[in-house]
Amino acid sequence: METVLLFASVILPIVSALIQVMKKSVNLPKNYLPLISIVIGLLVGGLAFPFTDLDLTMRLWAGLFAGLSNVGVFELVKKREGSTKDSDK
Repeated sequence: METVLLFASVILPIVSALIQVMKKSVNLPKNYLPLISIVIGLLVGGLAFPFTDLDLTMRLWAGLFAGLSNVGVFELVKKREGSTKDSDK
């Protein structure tokens, strides 16, 4: 499992870069970005067979973790403006 997490941390910057390229080049609704991030993570993990000796299942898990981590990192650094519904009361 440590190898999967290590591999996920290696492919996370690649997934993040591909998501940024996609956001700049294609006009997509923002609510689909987490799903697209997971799909790209799975694709990058699945296509990384020349770079690791992990089997396909473990590479897909690493890609899933990288896609989910990309969503979390993006939400962490994203600045939100405005207020929520409950804070107006």
